[in-house]
Amino acid sequence: MRFNLQQPITELGQTVYDLHLLMTIVCGVIFVAVFGVMFWSVFVHRKSAGYKAATFHESTTVEILWTIVPVFILLGMAWPATKTILAMRDTSSPDITIKATGYQWKWGYDYLKGEGEGISFTSNLSTPQPQIRNEAGKGENYLLEVDNELVVPVGKKVRILTTANDVIHAWWVPALAVKQDAIPGFIRDTWFRAEQTGVFRGQCAELCGKDHGYMPVVVRVVTQDEYVDWVGKKKAELAAAADDPNKMYTVEELAPRGEKIFAANCAACHQANGQGLPPAFPALDGSKVVLGPQDGQIDVLLHGRQGTAMASFKHLSDTEIAAVITYTRNSWSNNTGEVVQPSDIKMAREE
Repeated sequence: MRFNLQQPITELGQTVYDLHLLMTIVCGVIFVAVFGVMFWSVFVHRKSAGYKAATFHESTTVEILWTIVPVFILLGMAWPATKTILAMRDTSSPDITIKATGYQWKWGYDYLKGEGEGISFTSNLSTPQPQIRNEAGKGENYLLEVDNELVVPVGKKVRILTTANDVIHAWWVPALAVKQDAIPGFIRDTWFRAEQTGVFRGQCAELCGKDHGYMPVVVRVVTQDEYVDWVGKKKAELAAAADDPNKMYTVEELAPRGEKIFAANCAACHQANGQGLPPAFPALDGSKVVLGPQDGQIDVLLHGRQGTAMASFKHLSDTEIAAVITYTRNSWSNNTGEVVQPSDIKMAREE
């Protein structure tokens, strides 16, 4: 139903769904009974019908009843609710463990246990900018599509560890009945076991800043054979994309890659034209930081700027950071001709 919860695809999700209906029915019956008696009493005993206000003192029997009856109603509601909450917190013996890290504004995934162990990637919104700017028609999954989906096998218990790099986020997929806050400096966990294949979409459910509405969660549930195949291809893809940290690059090699990284990570605040949105998001075109010493810009990307919206991007690889810095120092009216090498980033991390 349009105004109900999404149809769940997990056994625990079905329990949550049924519990929601039960609580709604109980509350609805109480609402109708209480207000029914109240309105009936007001109407029947109105002054215009000849009734006079009664004068009486409290009734011990009535007071005992309206204390005991609600207690039993609450106990009846608390019992299934408590069982469900305990089941939601039972993250023991998972088949797969994945860490989900919230960033402003995307998700990072690290497969820590299971066949996909060692796989790491970030998941960015992939809705085209023309759609977001109302320059093109909206797609079917507008603002709920990503470049890298979280892939898991059907029928396996998946434990999700949540944390955050900057501010509080929340990993939420309604069809999986999963919603867990991601808090900087803390590790929290939740779990699900999908019982059918398909693509299931959610969003960050914690107001986390300017682009809060632009960090969706997309989970693709596949068969076990398809999952094994995906793991093999993903590991091969990551191995092929691995960079040689000792390679010396040219501007022509790094700038195009830096442009893509900038578009995925920086353009939302600093704009594609580098003009930013002052004063909250300063321009990079003509910036003293960008045109100044390389060490200063490297420090900003690795550690962010406390007290501002500029978060740390140390989760990017050395080559990715080198590429985006090289791009900003040689784009728009910036024309330094300088190249920042991955080795420079590696050295800065170690300091």
